[in-house]
Amino acid sequence: MSEGPSRDGGRAWAALQEAVGQAVVGQEGALRLLATTLLAGGHALIEDVPGTGKTLLARAFSAALGLQFARVQGTPDLLPSDVTGSSILAAAGAPPGDGLEGAFRFVPGPLFTNVLLVDEINRATPRTQSALLEAMQEGRVSVDGVTRQLPRPFVVLATQNPIELEGTFALPEAQLDRFLVRITVGYPSDDGERAIARRYRDMAEPLDRVLAVVEAQEVLALQDRVRGIRVADEVERYLVAVVRATRDHPSLRLGASPRASVALYRASQAWALLAGREFVLPDDVVAVAPAVLPHRLLVDVDQELRGATATEIVAEVLAATPLPVGEGA
Repeated sequence: MSEGPSRDGGRAWAALQEAVGQAVVGQEGALRLLATTLLAGGHALIEDVPGTGKTLLARAFSAALGLQFARVQGTPDLLPSDVTGSSILAAAGAPPGDGLEGAFRFVPGPLFTNVLLVDEINRATPRTQSALLEAMQEGRVSVDGVTRQLPRPFVVLATQNPIELEGTFALPEAQLDRFLVRITVGYPSDDGERAIARRYRDMAEPLDRVLAVVEAQEVLALQDRVRGIRVADEVERYLVAVVRATRDHPSLRLGASPRASVALYRASQAWALLAGREFVLPDDVVAVAPAVLPHRLLVDVDQELRGATATEIVAEVLAATPLPVGEGA
């Protein structure tokens, strides 16, 4: 059970790890990035080949949070109203004499939740994908000319399979930029894969063992604390230098924007809080940059044909940018 909003980030992280570990083997790095995303008030894109546990990780993470949860399955026939909700004629269900005969009432869609899992988001059409933009950026949605506020906290966990092209719609750059991090799950180790097989031998659904250990009020309190995590001037200059270095890299045709600086700043603060610290270290910036920056970059076509990737370029930039020295760092 949660110990209330006074629990620090380190202890909340330990409880979350233990709860999610009841269903998910390994994936500590991916889980910590999900927790970082939640505390930074962002959204996460989980991307990898089929069968690596993307959906299981997202569902276990959601189950460990005492938050309202909804799931949307991306399909080509999914309409924006299937996500946001719509207005229906209330006459048929309205009690006699309540004044609603012939009126419309709004039926909220799955978007009105705390944790929204959008499975295979790249199977949804661009029109439906764009319906998530306002919600992800503003925490609200406009339907039938009325703007409605979403619950707090609100986080979108989207999964996609990068190797399938048929029946998919690539996420546009504006949509990708709304995700604080892009996470790659990867294959488990030999021992980890054996442990996964044993779990499904011993029980039909490992998710049933995941208990909620973090409540909504605690999440909101930790989000407030993240904004107060101290970033020294030296660390701030280093963070911005990393982002600006991508704009001059010869292998990129589009570097990271100022929004990327904000995302890296917020993610570094949340990462530090999960470590139980009240200040950001350069190591925090280095730890989150590979998840925050690559999906915001566009590799030059010629360099891409030669095998260059955004992830490798971010690693080059981190290696080439001098670490700050001094008391603040």
